[in-house]
Amino acid sequence: MNKALFLDRDGIINIDHGYVYRQEDFEFVEGIFELCKAAQRLGYIIIVITNQSGIGRGRYTEEDFHQLTHWMKQQFTHQGVHITDVYFCPHHPTKAKGNYLTSCECRKPNPGMVLSAAKEHKIDVKQSIFVGDKISDMQAAEAAGIHNRVLVASHYDDHKQVEAQRIAKLSDAIAFVD
Repeated sequence: MNKALFLDRDGIINIDHGYVYRQEDFEFVEGIFELCKAAQRLGYIIIVITNQSGIGRGRYTEEDFHQLTHWMKQQFTHQGVHITDVYFCPHHPTKAKGNYLTSCECRKPNPGMVLSAAKEHKIDVKQSIFVGDKISDMQAAEAAGIHNRVLVASHYDDHKQVEAQRIAKLSDAIAFVD
C-alpha cells in the first residue's frame, strides 16, 4: 500500500485568486515545492484533490482546466517533484449549469475524490496526509479516514469546527510529514 500527500489546489498549491484557469494567473504558494520534496523523500505519492466549480458555472472549460493542470505538473517536474494524479470535481449543487448542476460524492466536503484516488493508487489513507485551507478539505479528509489533517488556518476562520493541525503558513506543514 502507498501513502499519499493529498493537496488541495487553490490556496495550497497556488494563490487563490478565484477561478484560476490561466497560467498567467497561477502563482505558486511559497513552500509548496519544499513540502512535496520532503514528502517524496519519505515515500509519499502526491495527489491533488480540487473542487473546480468554475467549470460547472461556465467560467472556463474542462479543456482549460486540463491544459493548466498539464502545465502545473510540468512546473513540479522541473522542481524534481512528481504529481501522481489530479482529481477534480466540476459540479456544484446550486450554482452550476447543465449536467454540472448536481449534488455529487466527489465535491468536497464529500470524500469521493479521495476514495477514488485511494482505490486507484492503492493508498492507505491511515498513513496519508491531507493539506488544505478550507473546512471542506478537512471534512473530506476525515470522511475518507485520513487522520493526519493539516489546515492552513490563516486564510479562513474555521472557528475550530474541524479536527486538524492548524498552521499559519504552508511551509509549516513539513513538520507533519513523517
